[in-house]
Amino acid sequence: MSVRIALVDDKRIIRNTLAEQISYYKEITVVFQANDGSEFLENMKALAADMRPQVVLMDIEMPVMDGIEAVTIAKEVYPDTHFLMLTVFDDDEKLFEAIKAGATGYLLKDEKVSSIVKAITEIVFEGGVPMSPRIARKVLGLLRNSPDDAAPAAENEEEAHTLSTRELEILNRIVDGLNYQQIGERLFISPHTVRKHIANIYEKLHVSNKASAIKIAIRKKWFS
Repeated sequence: MSVRIALVDDKRIIRNTLAEQISYYKEITVVFQANDGSEFLENMKALAADMRPQVVLMDIEMPVMDGIEAVTIAKEVYPDTHFLMLTVFDDDEKLFEAIKAGATGYLLKDEKVSSIVKAITEIVFEGGVPMSPRIARKVLGLLRNSPDDAAPAAENEEEAHTLSTRELEILNRIVDGLNYQQIGERLFISPHTVRKHIANIYEKLHVSNKASAIKIAIRKKWFS
């Protein structure tokens, strides 16, 4: 069964080129394309729930409604849809806004199409949070400098749970933007074992995503 996706970008040539390249991968099906966030939301309304895209490749800078506004609205209405920001921008403000809006991953447009396809399947089948390595480093910097608004509520729970050496190693690797396969290769363990460790990390820290786990780790000074 193929993964349903949508492409949202105001530049038609970019959309068409990417759609054509992705068409060679049988595990991905492009459900629709949209010129901006507003058109994307209209297309979503017109589809039955089982026909909507599971992952949306969303540009940021678009007329009428940009990608960040579209993601903010869509995550409220379609919480099960994942958004992979695919953009030429890697500036801190746009990146942080995209993460706050609910983006699952963030890739630069110069990524190879094979990497984009891999990121899509990683989101759907592994619960991954794909980011270009350059983006991952920026996220780490943003989290270091952002207000720790989640700390007070979870402080006592976090004190009672300490990550193992292996879990800290894996947390370091996901900060570097590595996927489960790459982490497994670095640490000489299987991707399945990596997934189990990450699930344990989330459970111990009482979080549900990579960004929250990294933020706690920075505050606890588990790595520099």
